[in-house]
Amino acid sequence: MWVRRAFYGWLLPAAFLLPLWLFVGWGVFNAGGWAFLWMLFIAIPSVFIGQLALTLITRARPSVRAARAVSWGDVLGYAVWHALTISLGFYVSSWWAPVMVLTVIVGLVLVSLQLRELWREARPGDIVLHTNSGAAYIPAPHPSAQERADAEPHEVIVVEERPTAER
Repeated sequence: MWVRRAFYGWLLPAAFLLPLWLFVGWGVFNAGGWAFLWMLFIAIPSVFIGQLALTLITRARPSVRAARAVSWGDVLGYAVWHALTISLGFYVSSWWAPVMVLTVIVGLVLVSLQLRELWREARPGDIVLHTNSGAAYIPAPHPSAQERADAEPHEVIVVEERPTAER
């Protein structure tokens, strides 16, 4: 559970740190001018906006909000995407292009999976939430305004206690 919670906490800082790593990697590994232009105008904005959007989509899911932890599928998807993004920051020309294509593909698949999970969890009737201790529960349905207006008033019975006479 601590790994899933750690990824939950890492998602927002990753939106800032991954683009920063691409910039630092360019300077440390002497990538060159074309890599600088690519990094400045394409990589940093797309990684920042993509990670921020994925973070918001993931945190919008009821199961993630309730547990304050991502699922194991999320951990796997984000770990692969972040590892590929970090590897791009080394700017090794022999394998940089295939890793770039793979990073874009994994990012698009991750967006698709996150949107599908959000849609699945947002459907009414299929909601199972979990407490922090891991216990699952189904929230009680809220009656509609029409059901409340049509409902008959309930009979109220009041029981009063009377002191008994001492014997």
